[in-house]
This record gives sequence, C-alpha cells and structure tokens, in this order.
Amino acid sequence: MRSSDLLFLFCTVSISLGTAAMAQEKPESPRIDSLVVDVTQPNKHDPAVIWFDDFDDVVNWNRYPEKSGNVVEHEHFGDAGRSLQMDYPKGSRGIGGCKIFFGDSPAHRASVVRPKESFTDVYWRIYVKHPHDWTGGGPAKLSRATSLVPPGWRQAMIAHVWSSGQALTLDPASGVRDGQVVTTRYNDFEKLRWLGNKPASRFQLHGADGAGWWVCVEARAKLNTPGRRDGLNQLWIDGRLETERKDLDWRGTYDSHGINAVFLEAYWNQGSPVDQSRWIDNFVISTEPIGPVVCTVNPVLIKTSYRGPGNQQAWQAELAADRSGDQIVWQSGLNKHRDHLRIDAESGQFVGLLEGEIHLAPSSSYVCRVRQQSDSGQWSQWSPWHQSFVTAQGEDRSLAR
Repeated sequence: MRSSDLLFLFCTVSISLGTAAMAQEKPESPRIDSLVVDVTQPNKHDPAVIWFDDFDDVVNWNRYPEKSGNVVEHEHFGDAGRSLQMDYPKGSRGIGGCKIFFGDSPAHRASVVRPKESFTDVYWRIYVKHPHDWTGGGPAKLSRATSLVPPGWRQAMIAHVWSSGQALTLDPASGVRDGQVVTTRYNDFEKLRWLGNKPASRFQLHGADGAGWWVCVEARAKLNTPGRRDGLNQLWIDGRLETERKDLDWRGTYDSHGINAVFLEAYWNQGSPVDQSRWIDNFVISTEPIGPVVCTVNPVLIKTSYRGPGNQQAWQAELAADRSGDQIVWQSGLNKHRDHLRIDAESGQFVGLLEGEIHLAPSSSYVCRVRQQSDSGQWSQWSPWHQSFVTAQGEDRSLAR
C-alpha cells in the first residue's frame, strides 16, 4: 500500500474515532440551582425568628451596624431578588460581610434586635453559591455566632463555621475559666479554650459538591447549662446533619450573657488565588430549627445552566419524599424549554404516594434530582438527590410565572 493511501486511511480512521468519541461524550450532571419561593415565607413572621433578611430590602441592609461588600441583583436565590456578594480579588482576603447584634449584646446597643432578651440556643441559616469555576478551596471564614461581654468586645464563647479544605467544619471555642470571662478583646485566641474542630463535613461546599448552585447551610449553638457539659454545636448542609460537637462546656458556670451576635464573613487567610466572588442569600437567625426555604405546593424549579458538548436538547427532573429516593412522588416529562420547570400534572406526573394528585402535599419536605440531554441525544448522569425544600401549609397558592 502506498504511503499516501496509508495516510488517507489513518486520517479517515482518526476522524471516525474522534466523531464517535464526541458523540459519546455526555453532558455534565446538572443541579437544581434554586426554586421560586412562596411569597409568604414563614420566617418573616415566626416569633422564634430573631432575624430574617433575603437582601431584597435596603431597609434591612441599613440595619446592620457593621457591613461591607455589595448587594447585587445579577445573582439571587429564585427568579428575582438580590444577594450579598463577597468579592475576592486575586491575592486579597475577601471583601463582604455583615454583623447583626441581638439580645443582651453590649455592642451597638442602638441597633440591637430584640434587646430585652437573652438567648442560649440559636440556629442560623444562609444559602451560599460559589461559581462553577470556583478555585482554591475554602476561604477560612464563613460565619460565627458569639457571646459578647462588656467591657469592649470580650467573648465568652464563639461558634465558628470555618473551612477545612473544600469542606466545612465547626471550631467551637470558650473564653471562660472558673466561671469568669478571661478574654480581654475580640479574637483573643491565646486565651480561648478550643473545643475541637474535627470531623469536617462530608459535603465539599467549596468543591464539586457545591459548585454552581445555591446550597443551604445551617448551624446551631446551644450553650451548656451552667456547671454542666451539655452544650451542643451542629452543622447541616443541604438538609443533612454533616457534623456536630456534643457535651461541650462553652461557658462553665458563667450566665450573665447569652449568644448575642451572628457574623457572616468573607475572610480568606491565605488570600484568593484568582479574581472571583461568592454570594449569600436568605439569612435567618432563630431559636428553633430553620430548615430550607418554603415553596408553594406547585413549586418552580430552576436548573443550572447547561454544560457539555453542543447544546441542551432537553432535561428531566424528579422529586422524592426521602433522601434515598425510594419514595419518588413526581417525574417530569422531557422539558425542552428554558431552565424553569413547574411541578404540576401538565409538565409531569405524580406517582407513588401522590399518584393521581395535581400538586405536592402541603407542609411536607422534598428533594430533587435532575439530568440533561445534549443535542446529540446523550444524557448526563442523574444528579444526587439535593436542594431540599418544604411546601407551604394549606391549599395551593402557587404563582403564575
């Protein structure tokens, strides 16, 4: 065979193999980025709620006595609204955050929320979104609850929610010895007694698990009964209990001040390796468990943007009443439109426990999974079950969107 014939054969085989490889390339597994929330979010009026801020109202933003960064419209949970943007110029330690003071806080008394109360058991929840190409692992700080004690900003305890590589961890600390607050200033690390920062979460918030979608992060700090070791620190991510610290001695016998501040923070000890940003939304502080957002019984899912070969041809979603996916209650048809999908009997079918229904059950919890198809017909893998939400009480109050 002549060399020119061999070259022609080689090129033909190479092109054929390349075309076949491209045809077999699957799209990336997507996520449900967020949902359209019910306009009557119970957190706005729940007496257990100390603070609620979806960053849509400038009045709330002005109530933070200490804040930095920008509230933006181009990123938000749901199909409208605003979020707090934390910016990380290359080499910087982060810009953005806010501090809310409540109860018996000695700091910023003119701005303190519910100033005549004392709190010993506090939950705080945020939704966090990192861009799909987030780089460098986790900024050291995300949030903390603390007990501020006069004079100044001495601290009786701190419940840190910090990074551990791409994961999150809890790093509780006590500023009390023999019933007395021994710290002399804010972040008096040398005088703090550290109560343990392991294990970290299984969920990699700053890695592939949390890339490109709004993730619910909730923490709890429960002070010990004075004189006992029965304090508690817990962390949930996307509705799962990821890590906890039990039998904590936060404060010894000290009981003059409770938990009285929660801070949302951007600080990255080593600095960001590239220019990038992350976003915070739906910030709640409560004396009771908070959980995910509340939606109507015919909610609207919002999928992440298509990533993969060619273009998106279609996508499908399923809902389940349990984390394992054993109780699937709704399956969509092929959605060939934009990245929004309403959960109803027209866009899919109710199955299992909800067979024959036209909406989800009220006051119930659900999780989602999703897959997408390229224009060459290749389907992605199904996503993990994720983006938990709760349906509102009572009858369908869904919005025409």
